[in-house]
Amino acid sequence: MMKLNRRAMIALAAAATAAMTPALAQEAAPAEPGDFSLGSPDAKVKIVEYASYTCPHCAAFHATVFKDLKKDYIDTGKVHFTLREVYFDRYGLWAALVARCGGDMRYFGIHDMLFDQQKEWAASEDPAQVVENLKTIGRAAGLEDAAMDACLNDTATAEAMIKRFQTNMEADGVKGTPTIFVNGTMHSNMPYDELKAIIEEELAK
Repeated sequence: MMKLNRRAMIALAAAATAAMTPALAQEAAPAEPGDFSLGSPDAKVKIVEYASYTCPHCAAFHATVFKDLKKDYIDTGKVHFTLREVYFDRYGLWAALVARCGGDMRYFGIHDMLFDQQKEWAASEDPAQVVENLKTIGRAAGLEDAAMDACLNDTATAEAMIKRFQTNMEADGVKGTPTIFVNGTMHSNMPYDELKAIIEEELAK
């Protein structure tokens, strides 16, 4: 689990909107970004995951837990799943901006690619290369360069996302990622068998 250092996170988040692309950072109308969800809102079990697109533990959770969770419980209507983004660094923020750029229809498809290809797109120390890597993923998901440039340079939305992340993190007492809430109860990272047992217990109530 990647740990959150609150002071460092605030400093990183404050700097994260700078140099999003070599283009100008544009002011936009105030935005109120929300979370993205999968599954039936009427499901008996509600799961919220706090995750960062640059967190290797989150990528491992996605590969070894989330895909089975989706197949067995989300797609079958038993679990309603919500992702809450955490921004350890500007790369993670930019990745979230690209994912959100696709809207509801493309968000989780881009989400999957970001985790599946994390070692590739996030490996460079050159911010411009990371932006290009992210845009390559966006293009594969059907996004146009002009749309991605607009999303990456939307400082108002980025700042609103950072504020929301910090507020939620502090309100829920999140200290690291991935952190999972099952019907409001906090759990740390775990293998699929353990999560499945918790879900089955909730379903049996």
